[in-house]
Amino acid sequence: EVQLQASGGGLVQPGGSLRLSCAASGFTLSSYTMTWTRQAPGRGIEWVSTINTAGTTNYADSVKGRFTISRDNAVDTLYLQMRSLKPDDTAVYYCAGRGLRGRGTQVTVSS
Repeated sequence: EVQLQASGGGLVQPGGSLRLSCAASGFTLSSYTMTWTRQAPGRGIEWVSTINTAGTTNYADSVKGRFTISRDNAVDTLYLQMRSLKPDDTAVYYCAGRGLRGRGTQVTVSS
C-alpha cells in the first residue's frame, strides 16, 4: 500500500526540541519532492519546509534557522528536526509528497 505515516509529535515546553518522522511505504521517497505543512487551531494550512530530489531545502520564514528537513533514503523516511520551539509552533504537522498526505501528528508547545 502506498502511504505516508507521520509520527513523533507530542507536548514540549517552549525552547524545547522534537523530531518528526514520516515513513513512506510503497514508493521510493527520494524520488519525490517532499513537504511538511502544519495547521494550527482555527487557521489554514501553512507550508513549513520542502526538500526536493536533489536535496535542496527551503523553509518558511517563521521556522528558518530553527527547523531542519532531511531524509534517510535507506529507510524511506522524511524528518523534521524542530528546535527552539515556540507556542506559535503548536499545530498538527503533515508530511506530503507523490500526491499523498499522511495523517498528521500533533505538536503542542506549552509550559
